Amino acid sequence: MSTPFKPTRRTVLMASAAAVPVAAIPLYGARAEGLEATSLSQYKPVFFSAAEWQFILAACDRLIPAEGKGPGAIETNVPVFIDQQLQTGLGADIYLQGPYKNDAVATLGFQLPYAPQDVYRIGIKLAQQHSQAQHGKPFEQLDAKARDALLTALQKNGVDFAALGEPVLKASQFFGQLLDDTKNGYLADPMYGGNKDMLAWVAIGFPGARGQYVEWVDQHNVPYPLGPVSVSGKRA
Repeated sequence: MSTPFKPTRRTVLMASAAAVPVAAIPLYGARAEGLEATSLSQYKPVFFSAAEWQFILAACDRLIPAEGKGPGAIETNVPVFIDQQLQTGLGADIYLQGPYKNDAVATLGFQLPYAPQDVYRIGIKLAQQHSQAQHGKPFEQLDAKARDALLTALQKNGVDFAALGEPVLKASQFFGQLLDDTKNGYLADPMYGGNKDMLAWVAIGFPGARGQYVEWVDQHNVPYPLGPVSVSGKRA
């Protein structure tokens, strides 16, 4: 009798990330020199406060954890990507004038008076308030199981932002922004701060920014043997 396949959360995230064309990932702002070589342990956030940064590190670590084959979000500098994007204008093209219909179906698009920067500021603050109320300590000091439970509560609106004094933003909207940006940072070209050393591309078999694939057009069901290349020309 065969054992039923039970994918881990990280496997599902990897699969969903691989299904998103890298060219379609929204990347904002100009290239910041030196981001490809950034050491996460020495990086100084340019958007997040020191306290917010600790939350982002802990949350990204659980959204794409380092387990199984391939790297996690921390190993690939995803927090650096998020911090850089927020600092350099992520969401600057979003229409923020009313009217808003916060209970509208998703197909009607963005329905918040907040830019992504505001979503993060408010979301982190309220998530930490909830963590303190439930556990007596900030999110980043919780164990992995408790962090996962809190993130799941955010995703499912189990954390009532309205009860915490925020009448507009929902916990699920904050979680969605964080998850989307985490996956984008995982797959983006290293020049934007994430996907350090193209480790995520190596894990999913993505060739990166190679100039041409003429010799592979007619080769079917053959594993591509060449590693990825970044926009800057570096090879994994």
